[in-house]
This record gives sequence, C-alpha cells and structure tokens, in this order.
Amino acid sequence: MVIDTHIRPALFGPICRDRDRFRKRCDEMNYHLMGPSDMDLLKKQYALADIQKIFMLPDDNSSKTGEPAISNDEIAQLAACDSDFFIGFAAADPVNKDGADELRRAFGELGLKGLYVNTARLHMYPYDERLTPLYDICREFGRPIIFHSGLSLEQQAFSRFSRPADFEEICCRYPDINICLTHVGWPWVQETAALLLKYENCYTSTALMNFDGPYQIYHKVFKEDMGELWVEHNISRKIMFGSGSPRIRPVRCKRGLDSLGFSSETLENIYYKNALRFFGTCIKMPGIPFGDWRNR
Repeated sequence: MVIDTHIRPALFGPICRDRDRFRKRCDEMNYHLMGPSDMDLLKKQYALADIQKIFMLPDDNSSKTGEPAISNDEIAQLAACDSDFFIGFAAADPVNKDGADELRRAFGELGLKGLYVNTARLHMYPYDERLTPLYDICREFGRPIIFHSGLSLEQQAFSRFSRPADFEEICCRYPDINICLTHVGWPWVQETAALLLKYENCYTSTALMNFDGPYQIYHKVFKEDMGELWVEHNISRKIMFGSGSPRIRPVRCKRGLDSLGFSSETLENIYYKNALRFFGTCIKMPGIPFGDWRNR
C-alpha cells in the first residue's frame, strides 16, 4: 500500500482541454514533450506501484503570470473524479489582495485538504509576513502545509528562497501544523535531515531530481549524503513517499526505494504510515483504522 504525496496534475486530461492554457501551463512548469494523460491510464500506472491515494499539488503564481498554472477549482474538479483516490491541495498567491479569501474558499467550499506553497516561484522567503495570513488559516482549519524546498526546475523559480534552513522559523512558530519540505531539500539534504530530527511537525518526501534515475539518486541521498543509518535510526517516521510525477513514473521511484535495503517497518512508514501521521484525521484509507496517526 502506497500514498503518493507529490503529484503535479498538470497533464491530467480533464483540465487540459483548453489547448492555449495547457501550453502556457507546460511552459511555466517546464513540462515539455509531454501531452495530456487519460485518467484511466494514470490509475493503471499508479496501480503498478500499489498507490491507493495521491496528493495533487496546484500552482498559483498569478500575481506574476495573470492566472494560476493549476487552479484550486481545477484541483477540486479532479478530486471529484474519485474523492477516495485524489486528495486535493490548495494554493493561494499571497501577493493578491484576495489571497487569504481564496484559501478560505478552497478549504471551506472546495474541500481541499492542505496548502501547497512554492516560495521559490513566489520570490519570497517562507518567513515573509505576507505568508502569515495563509499559515494562520491553515491553523484555523487544521490543515497541513507542503512547501517546495531546495532547487526547482520550474521557470523563474529561485532556490535562494527555498533553502531548507529558512523553514526552521515556520516549524518553530507553528508546532501544531504539520509541515512537509519536499525533495529532501536537495541539494541541501543534511539541512533537511537536521530539521526532521529537531522538529516533531517537520516531514519530507522522496520526490527528487533524477540525474541518473531513482536507484542512483536515492542511494546518493539516503546512503551517502545522509549517514548510512540516519533513516533507520532517526527519521524513518518523517519521510513520505512522493514521486514528483509526471517527471518520473511512481513505480520507478518505488523500485528505487525498495533497492535501499530498508527494513519492512521503515518502508511501511515511508509508503503510507507517515502520510497518515502527517494528515492526522484529515483522510481515510480503506481497511486502515481511522483516527489520529501522529502517535502511532
């Protein structure tokens, strides 16, 4: 059983029918030589990795681009296709005057389950005061936050705004909000590991830049950049599976992780238990006791 916590649904067929919008989205998010994907085919691909839920992450940099690359309404449209399988996250550009209102609408009316923020695209540090109203709304609604961290391949995304150490103040200021720093903060892997160790509410995900493929990059990150036993001994409850699809197929990521020789307990944590802890009581899994997983 696997929960994929990092899917960018830029190519999902139902939101790709406007060809001009589709091309603009691909240019912004740096997806090239790719076309729209049929939803049934996508589910078959996910089944190869035993994926039973995915987190869909939007993109809103509309103060600069004029409109979100992937809007909250589009995420809600996709989630409605199968609400047990597709878990939608919200985004809101804090530069827009209605940014906070949009996030409230996304949580209250659209039923989205968390906030996604890419500070590299927004060109602001995570502790920028313009983001504070969004964090406060997450606290009010009991929603987690997924931050892009580390290098981004998207256009006009600058990694000086998303270095892992710069998220420490947010982890400290909001201990009641679970926070995920994606991509293990690559290339600042050790900074991310230190935050995972220090802050109970801090998580990461395995969506990584793939120079050579998942087998090689996972070995480099989890066995060389980190100490040989860091994951098993210290942070096995802090790492969530994330593929970063559509840049790479989830089944390849899972096979790469399977090759690392982690214990079955650690792999269960990575593949689904940590995602349940991250969400607390926000999501249900068929056949899994529902409740607060944070202390399990």
